[in-house]
Amino acid sequence: MAKKGYKIGIDLGTANTLVYINGHGIIFNEPSVVAVDRKTNKCIAVGHIANAMLGKGHEGIKVVRPLEGGVIADLDACKANLEFIFKKLDNINVDFKKSTLLICCPSEISTIEKVALKNLAVNLGISDVFIEQEVKAGAIGAGIDIFAPKGSMIIDIGGGSTDIGVLALGDLVVWDSVRIAGNYFDNEILKYVKVKYNIAIGQTTAEKIKINLGTLRRVLDEDKEYTFAGRHIKTGIPSKAVIKQSEIRTLFLTAFEAISNKVIKVLQETPPELSSDIYNSGIYLNGGGALIDGAKEYFESTTGLKVTISPNALTAIVEGTKFLLKNRGNYLVKPLE
Repeated sequence: MAKKGYKIGIDLGTANTLVYINGHGIIFNEPSVVAVDRKTNKCIAVGHIANAMLGKGHEGIKVVRPLEGGVIADLDACKANLEFIFKKLDNINVDFKKSTLLICCPSEISTIEKVALKNLAVNLGISDVFIEQEVKAGAIGAGIDIFAPKGSMIIDIGGGSTDIGVLALGDLVVWDSVRIAGNYFDNEILKYVKVKYNIAIGQTTAEKIKINLGTLRRVLDEDKEYTFAGRHIKTGIPSKAVIKQSEIRTLFLTAFEAISNKVIKVLQETPPELSSDIYNSGIYLNGGGALIDGAKEYFESTTGLKVTISPNALTAIVEGTKFLLKNRGNYLVKPLE
């Protein structure tokens, strides 16, 4: 079958990488993790397989996340990740020379890093490449009509950073970002467990604790518990302990206070007419952090505004790329379905 050009959208997130291709929908959704052979410097695994290696490798294998804290941490790992995805696309008979690629990145990524990503894609065979901010694509994917003469606000709590944006007439009007998000929560749990229980745990175990006990509710119906295991700091022997939800809640409330302060700052910088719109339409929550228990009620309490969780919080960004691919991000052109 002859190859043809496609419109390809990539959500290059700190935690996960998702890929949309017109006519096929979302064809890739895996962790943003790459495993490399240290001797040959060749990629040996990407996505789910590499993610399973986190914290379990040896001196011959390096397991890394291409992005950390919303910025590029390893450009070679980014290249390996894109190469793996492009091989997947080759199975769909994609003619890269006739295709258009949109890469959505966290707001913290610098202009230099955006150019580097664009060059990586060009070197891999796609010449028509452009970059957009995740928060913009996420708003579209969440069902917000950002092209209307009406203000909308979105909070995207991802893996490496939380992006806050006010949009109108097809683009961001006011925005800010804070490097407090999913990975930060994991690290706070990791540090807390080390100090409180004298047990060293890995990122995977910390994430499991977060998923099972993470909450922002100030009043708990029951103080749930979770049993975890790791290496005891003093004895070096494998050990287990039980942690309570109330302990994790304290960590989350502290972290989300910093996010809430950024949200208030963006609201204070928003033009009055857009503030009026936001008062009526409320705030939208996107990203994995939007699914934390009590997130909706927390932001309603701190802002006094109505909060709506995106129905597709985990995939909204990549779903928004299909619209931006139609108008190449041009705020003057509203893309049609």
